[in-house]
Amino acid sequence: MPTMADVARSAGVSVATVSHVLNETRPVLPHTRQAVLDAIEELGYTPNTLARSLVTSRTRSIGLAVSAISNPYFTEILQGVEAAALEHGYSLLIADPHDDPEHERKVVQLLHERRVDGMIVAPSADPRALLAYLDRHAVPTVLLDRVIDGRADTAPHFDQVCAENTEPTARLVTHLAGLGHRRIGLVAGLPGLSTTGERIIGYRQGLATAGLPLDEGLVVPGHSESAGAERATAALMSLTVPPTALVTANNAMTIGALRALRAQGLSVPDDIALVCFDDFAWADVFSPRLTAVAQPSREIGAEAVRVLLERLAAPDRPARTVRLPCTFVHRTSCGCQEEDGGAATGRPRSVRAARPRSARSQQVSRSGHHQHSEYPEEGTLS
Repeated sequence: MPTMADVARSAGVSVATVSHVLNETRPVLPHTRQAVLDAIEELGYTPNTLARSLVTSRTRSIGLAVSAISNPYFTEILQGVEAAALEHGYSLLIADPHDDPEHERKVVQLLHERRVDGMIVAPSADPRALLAYLDRHAVPTVLLDRVIDGRADTAPHFDQVCAENTEPTARLVTHLAGLGHRRIGLVAGLPGLSTTGERIIGYRQGLATAGLPLDEGLVVPGHSESAGAERATAALMSLTVPPTALVTANNAMTIGALRALRAQGLSVPDDIALVCFDDFAWADVFSPRLTAVAQPSREIGAEAVRVLLERLAAPDRPARTVRLPCTFVHRTSCGCQEEDGGAATGRPRSVRAARPRSARSQQVSRSGHHQHSEYPEEGTLS
């Protein structure tokens, strides 16, 4: 197996120069650096990662702690993190906190004990123990997807990367209102998560923009998972006057809502319109095709790596929160007609009151909702 000395002889430099190239401990002239890299490639030299970490106090590894890795949204984030980490020469250690505050702190401690250079963490609904640990040990960290807002005098500050949540949710609601719906239900996420709170705010803003009253009985937590959304949707559809349209606040809850509607013999969008936050690979092959807000999942993951590396390079710079725009993907589950070729036209079908199978149909009033502004098939939300 070739050694660092072999690389030095082949490149015509000292062993110390090879070490500086590998460990980035001192600037090296570009042509000298390239000669070392060429020698490494030619000889098939593999650096000793452990020895390198002893020299640099860096392991060139990143810890990633995200719950529900099987969720397509987090799977795509993981792909973005992995690709960006590899591009910059970092390996990845992954743990699933299971959205449990105690387990979350434990897995983050385990990652820290593996001497990762920094961490990317999607915090739970109660991240106090997590943040206390990260702050106490001064672990370079980027909070992912879920943001932490705290008072400047009490909260530790971390870089954060997430998608826009409020405005895209409001657009889903105003789109439904523009189609004539006056009772729009929301299957919300896990209480305590910033994504849940921001999407509820967006829902309320959308109602206000459309001039519709807020009925708190139309907002039911689905706890960010399929079974919870199934129960929440059943509860909404059992109301004396059920909603005629639903907004589901993540992709897992969309599946649960569809199961509940099917169990009650209701058809989307003929009996009830459905739109969702989170697009996913098979949303376009459902019948009907799902109108959704698409998050830039891979870009979120890649951006989290870039922000973390900037933090490692400049530990004292101010913390920042980066929000990436989402995309409105207009399909037909909202009740819009479909042209040949698969594009949603923006022309609504007739709107009927959704109801459980045993309930009588009620006609929805369209007073004040005759005008409708058409949306493009896809558009960027800032």
